[in-house]
Amino acid sequence: MPETLIRNAQTILTMDDDGRELEGTDILLRDGVIAAIGRGLRTGGEVVDASRCVVTPGLVNTHHHLYQTLTRAVPGGQDALLFGWLKTLYPIWARFGPEEIRISALTGLAELALSGCTLTSDHLYLYPNGARLDDTIDAAQEIGLRFHATRGAMSIRESDGGLPPDSLVEREEAILEDCIRVVDAFHDPREGAMVRIGVAPCSPFSVTRELMRDAALLARDKGVMMHTHLAENDEDIAYSLATFGCRPGQYAEELGWTGPDVWHAHCVKLDGAEIDLFADTRTGVAHCPCSNCRLGSGIAPVRAMIDAGVPVGLGVDGSASNDGSNLVAEARQAMLLQRVTRGADAMSAREALRLATRGGAEVLGRYDCGQVTVGKRADLALWDVSGIDSAGSWDRAALLLAGPQRVRHLFVEGRQVVRDGLLATIDLDATISRQNTLALQLSQ
Repeated sequence: MPETLIRNAQTILTMDDDGRELEGTDILLRDGVIAAIGRGLRTGGEVVDASRCVVTPGLVNTHHHLYQTLTRAVPGGQDALLFGWLKTLYPIWARFGPEEIRISALTGLAELALSGCTLTSDHLYLYPNGARLDDTIDAAQEIGLRFHATRGAMSIRESDGGLPPDSLVEREEAILEDCIRVVDAFHDPREGAMVRIGVAPCSPFSVTRELMRDAALLARDKGVMMHTHLAENDEDIAYSLATFGCRPGQYAEELGWTGPDVWHAHCVKLDGAEIDLFADTRTGVAHCPCSNCRLGSGIAPVRAMIDAGVPVGLGVDGSASNDGSNLVAEARQAMLLQRVTRGADAMSAREALRLATRGGAEVLGRYDCGQVTVGKRADLALWDVSGIDSAGSWDRAALLLAGPQRVRHLFVEGRQVVRDGLLATIDLDATISRQNTLALQLSQ
C-alpha cells in the first residue's frame, strides 16, 4: 500500500494515555498503520496538507441500526415512546428485502463517514424477505469503513405476547445456526480487521431467556463479542420487573451478559448497583443521547458511569429514532446533556470527543484503533477549522464547541474514504437517488 503523509497538522488530538495535543506536526501512514509522527517527515507517496486542520482519531460508533436509514421521520412514530414507536415501524420494516437493507446501510454508512466515523457497529435484528447480515457487510466493504456487524434476532412473536409481527420473528434454532454461519464466514479476530461479527439478540423483551443464555454460550465459544439493548426507558424497567422479577442489570448478570466481551445499548435507567456491576465486570455501554431524547427515554447517567469505571462509547442509534447518523453531533449532544443534569463542568468538549474515539474503540474491543499514536491503525479524521464554524474560536481543538460537523478528509486503514469533503469510494448521488426511490415505494 502506498504511503501517505499528512503534513503540518495545525493540531493533533492524539487521545493517547497522556492526552497529548501536538502542533504543526506530520503523520506518516504506511501499510494501514501510523508509521511515524513528528516534524519534517518525508515520503515518496501522496502528501495531504493539514495546515488548516485539527486531526483526531476516526470516530467510533458503538450502536446503530443501519436498516432504519430508509425510514426517517415516519408519520405516526414521530411522537411515540419506544414501544409505540416500534409498533408503528415493524409493519413497514416487514416489507424490506435485501436491496432495502443494503441501500439503507450504504446511505447510513456514507453519512457516518462524512461525520468523521471510521469504525461502526451495526445491530441488525430482523431479516425480512430473504435479507441477510451479508447485505450490510457488503455495503460496508464497498464504502470502506471498518465494520463490527452484529447478528441480531427476535423470537417472541406478537401472537405470543411480543411486540414484533409474527412475520419478523425467527425460530431460535435457525437464529443460532445463522450466528455460527456469519461468524465462520466473516469474523476476523486479527489486529487491523476490517470486519468483525458479534452475537446480538435484540432485547430481553423480544427473545426468550433460553436464547439469551444460548447466545452468550455460543459467542464465548466462538470468541466474539455480545450486544443487546438494556434499560432503555421506564417501560423497559417495568417489563423486566413484571416478567423476570428483577431489574435489567440483574437479568443480564444471571444469563451471562456481563463482562468485557459485552456491551449494552442505552442503559438510560441503570441504577447505582447496576453501574457498580458494570464497572466491576468491565461491561460496556453504548450511550445514544439523540435517540434517547427523540424517544423521550431520559438522560443516561453517563457521568456516574465514567466515574465508576464503566467503559462508555457513543452510538447514533437507528435513523428512525435519531433521523441522522452524525457522530460528531452525537458527541456534542452527550456533552450538553451531562451539563444540563450536573452542571457546566460535568463534561468537557475534549472528554466527549474522547468518548467518541478511544472510548468507543475500547468498548468494541478495538485497542488497535482510537488513538493517533505510532503503531495504531491509520484511521484518522481531518477537520478543517478555517471555515465559518470555527471563525473566532480561541480553541480550535474544542471541536464540539465551535467546529465543523463534517470532515474534510477521512482515512480508514490508510485509505482515503473522504477527500475534500466528498466521498471517494461510492457514487453518493446515485445512492441517495435509489434510497429516495425505495422510501417512496415503502410509503405508498
